[in-house]
Amino acid sequence: MPNHKNPPPSRRQILKTAGLAASAATFSTFGTKRAAATGYPERTIKIIVPFAPAGPTDVMARILGQSLADALPGNVIVENRPGASGNLGIGYVAHAEADGYTLLVTSSAYVVNPSLFAKIPYNPFRDFAPITELGTTPNMIVVSPKLGVNSIAELFARAKAKPDELNYASPGAGTTPHLSAELLKIVGGVEITHVPFSGAAPAIQALLAGTTQMAVAALPAALPCVQSGEIKALTGTGEHRWPDLPDVPTMIELGYRDFIAETAQFFFAPAKTPPDIVQKLAAKSIEVLKQPAVVAKLRDNGYEVVTHGPDGLRKYIETEVPKWRDVIAKAGIKPV
Repeated sequence: MPNHKNPPPSRRQILKTAGLAASAATFSTFGTKRAAATGYPERTIKIIVPFAPAGPTDVMARILGQSLADALPGNVIVENRPGASGNLGIGYVAHAEADGYTLLVTSSAYVVNPSLFAKIPYNPFRDFAPITELGTTPNMIVVSPKLGVNSIAELFARAKAKPDELNYASPGAGTTPHLSAELLKIVGGVEITHVPFSGAAPAIQALLAGTTQMAVAALPAALPCVQSGEIKALTGTGEHRWPDLPDVPTMIELGYRDFIAETAQFFFAPAKTPPDIVQKLAAKSIEVLKQPAVVAKLRDNGYEVVTHGPDGLRKYIETEVPKWRDVIAKAGIKPV
């Protein structure tokens, strides 16, 4: 029977209460329109991405930046400031001038880093004005077909019958796929050895090569090999089944209530940004993200659009930070 003890809060509960990288360059500029004489924006908006170019967050930011450049009377640029698992860029925006011209697009690192690091350059509750969540992608629990495991129940049975035999690859310690696997171990009451890699692609390659028997990765990295039959997906950690994998159940469907562990992307302004600017950015972002072409483009990159505005994102953060703090503590992961 599933272990339902201390289930993480549900995304549904939270919300009910309230090549695309244009190049590997650090900067990209969208649009050539001049700012209007009065009103926001009157000059170029800069979106900071706290990760390297061409990664998932960078792709999301560039789609958003292009769309906002078309919707607002000014230029929008994306600037990459990678380092320290995202903390460098997040901290930069936290201490930027709160005038609406320096913004942040970041990932779930925002909600997990406060528990992974002994000291970070931002407070997740006080240093930012939430604009909106942008999109989510589920993490996938995948195994080698040679393992002979066809379901999460069979995986748990194997792990309990042969402790310490199984291992799994992840894109790195502290990533949401890694933490999804730790949550899986907690609810299943099993031990599976973590083998961290330097990204999702190396983690999947390790599984294909037989270095590990299973892997946990965000959907975009795992999807091609699942569709080709090279690896088998046991479950997804999103709220719904992914449309391109209609036969792969979610953990919720398997009886693990509220097991949602997605990789999400967020849009923020510094905390003291004028509320009317935050609301304008939220309204414009939601408007462009609902455009069919943008929805399709994000779906092609493995994202489901999520647009719940400032209040929805604020409530999500208030729940996700303590949720992952609890998972990290139970997994015995010590802050660095």
